[in-house]
Amino acid sequence: MWSGPRNISTALMRSWGNRPDTFVCDEPLYGFYLKSTGLPHPGRDEVVAHHECDWKKVAAWLTGPVPQGRGIFYQKHMAHHLLPEAEGDWLDELVNCLLIREPREMLTSLVHFIPEPVATDTGLPQQLQIFDRVANKTGRDPLVIDARDLLEDPEGMLRAVCDRLGVAFTAEMLSWPPGLRETDGIWAKHWYDKVKETTGFGSYRPKPDPVPEVLLPLLETCNEMYGKLAAGRLRVQ
Repeated sequence: MWSGPRNISTALMRSWGNRPDTFVCDEPLYGFYLKSTGLPHPGRDEVVAHHECDWKKVAAWLTGPVPQGRGIFYQKHMAHHLLPEAEGDWLDELVNCLLIREPREMLTSLVHFIPEPVATDTGLPQQLQIFDRVANKTGRDPLVIDARDLLEDPEGMLRAVCDRLGVAFTAEMLSWPPGLRETDGIWAKHWYDKVKETTGFGSYRPKPDPVPEVLLPLLETCNEMYGKLAAGRLRVQ
């Protein structure tokens, strides 16, 4: 599941992680991303020290046997962690899905963490690359989920997602115990204060904040990319 930032990616990981047949992993390319970019994210040194930073080793693990003998390996990825040098044939061994969010709402949240973001910080260019790769390789568009659609109808959307992926829906995906998990990245203590209190998907709430004027050109670019991805997004029938 390739997500952009400031999305419901961790909640969706919780949903899948509550299935007894599923093993989840949390942003396995984050260590590689931080070591390669040198960005000063919270807890950067600890993340680099604790997590595998060789993308080839990460890719081998992601495409290997499902840990703990589970039937499903759910991988929560941030799309912007997929730097150009890590792209490759290993992606074709995965069932690649995309989690998107309306750009205005995403950007007005992202600016609190990255005051002057650029397009690659949003993950949208990388998501488009993955979309095109899957479409070209398989002849079928990948599964695209819009966060708003999921929040407005969690059960309906999750049933549709499971149907598309060929796995049985289970009501255990709709709620989960609060708290952190052993499968959470070591960065959870910096980023998951709100997530650890959740026991299910929250309701969708419109975010009316205006995009700063300096970011309006970026918003226009993001809207164009988002529009291409959202056109064929999964909808509840």
